[in-house]
Amino acid sequence: MHKRACCRHEKASFAGGAWLAWQRGGTWVGKERIIFGQQAYGLFLSMPRRAYWQRMLCCVSLIPLSLFAVPAAQAQDTPGPVGKPAALPKLPIVPDKLGQAKPAHVAARGVTHVDVGAHRSDFAFPAAQHEPDATTHLSAEMLRNRDVTTLRGLESVAPNLTMQSINGTASTNFYLRGAGFNDFTQNNMPPVLTYMDDVAYAYPAMSNGLLFDMADAAVDPGPVGTKHGQSTTGGEVRLRTNDPTTTWHYGGMEDIASYARSRSEAYVSGPLAKGWSFRLAGQTRQGGGWQYNPTNGAHLGDADLWALRGKLRWQPNERTTIQLGGHFVQDNSQVVTAVPVDRLIGSQPLPDFGLGRRAEWSMRPEFANLVGRGAGLKPSEHNQYWGADLRLIHDFGPATFTAISAFETERQGEYTDQDGTALSQADTYRTIDANVFTQEARLNGVALHGRLNWVVGAYYQRSRMNQQFFFDYTDYSARQYMMATTFGLNQESVSEFGNVSYRLPHNVTIWAGLLHELDDRGLTSLKSQIFGGATRNFDPENTAANQFAGQVGVSWQFVPQALLYYKMSKGFKPGGFSANNTQVQAQLDPFGPETVLTYELGLKSDPIPGRLRLNGAAFYNDFHNQQVIGTVLIPNFGPLSEITNAPKSESWGFEATLEAHPFGHLFLMQNLGWQRGDFQDFPNVDRPATNAYHASHPQQWKAIERNFSGVDNGSPKLTLNGDATWRQPLPRNYRLDFGPDWQYRGSQAITVGGTGFYRLPPYFLLGAHAILHSPSQLWDITVYARNILDRRYAESGGMATTTYFYIPGEPRFIGGRIACHF
Repeated sequence: MHKRACCRHEKASFAGGAWLAWQRGGTWVGKERIIFGQQAYGLFLSMPRRAYWQRMLCCVSLIPLSLFAVPAAQAQDTPGPVGKPAALPKLPIVPDKLGQAKPAHVAARGVTHVDVGAHRSDFAFPAAQHEPDATTHLSAEMLRNRDVTTLRGLESVAPNLTMQSINGTASTNFYLRGAGFNDFTQNNMPPVLTYMDDVAYAYPAMSNGLLFDMADAAVDPGPVGTKHGQSTTGGEVRLRTNDPTTTWHYGGMEDIASYARSRSEAYVSGPLAKGWSFRLAGQTRQGGGWQYNPTNGAHLGDADLWALRGKLRWQPNERTTIQLGGHFVQDNSQVVTAVPVDRLIGSQPLPDFGLGRRAEWSMRPEFANLVGRGAGLKPSEHNQYWGADLRLIHDFGPATFTAISAFETERQGEYTDQDGTALSQADTYRTIDANVFTQEARLNGVALHGRLNWVVGAYYQRSRMNQQFFFDYTDYSARQYMMATTFGLNQESVSEFGNVSYRLPHNVTIWAGLLHELDDRGLTSLKSQIFGGATRNFDPENTAANQFAGQVGVSWQFVPQALLYYKMSKGFKPGGFSANNTQVQAQLDPFGPETVLTYELGLKSDPIPGRLRLNGAAFYNDFHNQQVIGTVLIPNFGPLSEITNAPKSESWGFEATLEAHPFGHLFLMQNLGWQRGDFQDFPNVDRPATNAYHASHPQQWKAIERNFSGVDNGSPKLTLNGDATWRQPLPRNYRLDFGPDWQYRGSQAITVGGTGFYRLPPYFLLGAHAILHSPSQLWDITVYARNILDRRYAESGGMATTTYFYIPGEPRFIGGRIACHF
């Protein structure tokens, strides 16, 4: 058996040297210790010619099936699949969450091959156990095993996180610890920001189709912005993809599942010349549609997406790294269409489909001609995203400088049948043309023999957007017309931030951070046009914010395996506009900035290193002017949703993560999130009461006002997710990993104070997987199942003009995956 590793090997006794290996930053694989050094050595493989060609044939056979493939790379502090530790090249030093030195994030995350005769018994992300935060870290292996291929999938692997589709489309809303709102107009910054390779995406849709060739991901709750990027109140989701490597690596993956779903990925990475390296990766997604129309047998929901990402790195010397990246995504996928659950207006019966696979939709030829699409168009996307980024890192010795420039675009054409019937009562087509330029520069350093860590920086963002909404109300008796709303949005912001930490005696660390942000945005050229009727032009609106945010905290590493911390944070998020279906000028009044004061107490511990890990955090959020979805009643038109401010609200709760390796081959992981929240002062229209009044007085709309003080904020109170894996060694050094995974999500309100059908029902999902690993770790075969019990549940919901609807979740999927990587 050949033992292969891109790292330094040191022979040692397994029984006598395990503790020493761990103290030196290594781990045990079989009877050899692997030391994760900063300097990567070349990969020297010796194998029989026949074996070499067999492995080449494995990857070549995937080429017709896949465009690009799964990553096998992992960061130094993000261990990948069992038995596959990764080594990193020597890198500039950047600070961690407290500013402490660690390798830069742009470090290559390369493939490493080692003997799999034994497997690791420690847990992933050991360095993160010494960071005072409640961040949930997710390895590439976990993302693959739990089938996380979109942003929405992250809610199945993190606590207190809700990520939901907007009307069944690829666009996503975020809710984390009670912070979040349904931005149905997609023109406002979300409370939870998405970062892709350290680039902040002002609009979450820009990350669609980019979750492939992943290195790791992290979900960081609470106010952020004093160490990098942009300020916000709810937290951030950080996604990292694999970087170029200094040795050649390539691979492919093909995943086939129920409903003719196919996912293909591939990558190639390696050196070009001295100091130059590259990585090219991509994916395709096809099929998988599971909805059908029982009246005509039409099929809906097939994916049709392809994406490509490239990175080019130049390291002129060991202190400097320059990297250029770019990506392109074309998404023509069909969406999941709505299922109506209650009729608000009208007397036509609703289809009784429940939350299964049956659904109805429609597209009149006149409406298709109006929006410039073909007749018979199904609810679907016609989206294109592309972007580029340039980053520079230079280590000056006492300090390290980092600069990141990025330009991102989105071109969306999105059709949804929001009434969920064969009638044209709320058919909607939306176009978005947007671009965002961002520039970040920061300087960080370490002083006083590592006790003092600091970072200062600045962030600039400029965005431009044009949107157009088309509505077909032809079969709605009170309107019987088609209309459109168009508008433009200009936004610009600049912020300065700084953070400093100091380690006191007895392993106590204190830190403080400060951020100042100036944001200015304006709504322009808004027009509402009824085709064959009146056209209204509205005055432009502007809003600006000038706010400070910050954080102070203290942590205590009271034993080597346990960290206790407490921090207070003030978060800030700018205001914005609701610009959907505008009827009166007052609808364009901007909603104000949101601020939150967060108190957090947390513990990170490994009570039995390698056997038991327990992390937990409790929090309290004191919101002022929280941005939430409210209701406005337009006379002679009806109720419409709008983003508004709740003057005073609060939320509190806790989250915990348990990882256990109790014995032998069993590995367990369980996330638990519990939260409560209510409005302390929120005067608004009571939509259920207003709808009830209209039902008893069909010719009259009257706003029923109330103060929602003491009313629950509607977030799911309990979220659970976890998995259990049995890792069974097999003859000839093969290994089989298998086990179940599960997810529970509590009830969620879709309108303020909602009960009955105004709330999404709770649900529980069960899945399973089995993975056969090759002795060389160069290939693996997976079979998996999602929603084994074929539960019927609602993933999200909302209101159209005439109906309330749910977006049903996926039925049972059974699939298989084969991957190889060299």
